[in-house]
Amino acid sequence: MKKVIHSKKCRQMLGIVVAAAVLAGALFFWKSHSSQGNTAKAGAVKPLVAVETIRRQDMFSRIILSGQTVAAAQVDIAPKYAGHITRVAVELGQQVTAGQILVVQDLEDIDLAIAQTTAAIRQAGADSIEIKAAFAADYQKAAADYERNLANYRRYEALYNMGAISRETLDTAKQQMVNAKAALDVLKEQSMPSGVPAVLESKQAALAKAKYGLEALEKQREDRLLRAPRDGIIGYRQVEAGAFVQAGQKLLTVVDNSSSYVDCLVSEQNAAQIRSGMQVMVAIDSLGQEYPGSIIYISPAADAQTRLFTVRLALTLADVAVKSGMFAHAGIAGLLREQTLFVAKTAVTEKNGKQYVFVIDDKNQAEQRLVTTGQRNDETVELLTGIHAGERVAVSNVSRLKPGMAVEVDTHI
Repeated sequence: MKKVIHSKKCRQMLGIVVAAAVLAGALFFWKSHSSQGNTAKAGAVKPLVAVETIRRQDMFSRIILSGQTVAAAQVDIAPKYAGHITRVAVELGQQVTAGQILVVQDLEDIDLAIAQTTAAIRQAGADSIEIKAAFAADYQKAAADYERNLANYRRYEALYNMGAISRETLDTAKQQMVNAKAALDVLKEQSMPSGVPAVLESKQAALAKAKYGLEALEKQREDRLLRAPRDGIIGYRQVEAGAFVQAGQKLLTVVDNSSSYVDCLVSEQNAAQIRSGMQVMVAIDSLGQEYPGSIIYISPAADAQTRLFTVRLALTLADVAVKSGMFAHAGIAGLLREQTLFVAKTAVTEKNGKQYVFVIDDKNQAEQRLVTTGQRNDETVELLTGIHAGERVAVSNVSRLKPGMAVEVDTHI
């Protein structure tokens, strides 16, 4: 009885296996025929491609200039001399004008020195006048004495010739005349090349020295009054009254935003396409605004480390909203080649190191053409050989194309 039951179970299992095998075969046969049918249908569909008619045109590249805005001037204010600060006349963000006093250093000592030098000048001036008067009096006296003694000598000489006086009397008169002349010569020899006596020249030199000393002190006093070098806004303030500052210590910064620039760095290739005077539109993202501008400077040499060139853009219109340090960018068209053939980059395929394009003929059939490429920009590539002006080149669905394949040209692009 058990053997009969076991035999029935085996037959049932065998039937199930056979039925599953038949079902699997039927399913494989159906999928195979369905796939072949779809493939046949797909092969009948022509690829839809966009084409571009090749013409000779000037080829440009889009050069993006990016950088930060720079104020017309940013001047740091620092003292020339160390000392205490007695007054700070401005606040952070305050508008100032050229020549306005911003910071005052302690002037007490310098004022005392100026007063002392002024008194010395008055003293030197008085001494010069006194010496000049004394010298003039001495000279006049010496000249008069000489003239008198010379006249006496000549009179005594005449009397001696007549035998009226002795030789001793004549010699005495002569000696008096010689002494008077010597005194006059001493005064004459004191005159400098300028004609001024040495004693007076010395006093006048001392007076001039004192005057120069006064000018130096007055200049030092002025240097302790820190003024705005130009119109602008106080963009940095790190000083308070009573503080002691060192010479050269940065206290304030005056920022002149009356005009703005944008400094950019560009590669050697892009620098060769940029010319001074080119007009640009400069976008400042943080303001959401564009400003007209122009290129005013291209560095004559690349930076030794980065090998980049500096380009400066000047904004034509002034705007108080433009602050120094804002990110800005501008785009310009640089000429790569005049009157050349070029096509969209999507049209060019590469295989084994060679470049190809598909030319679409009048019957809308694809012909694979070997080409030589040249200059490139972000969107197009120059075709040096392998293509002629007026031919149509496929620029989309290129990966699906085969040589000789019929295509459908997309006329909606």
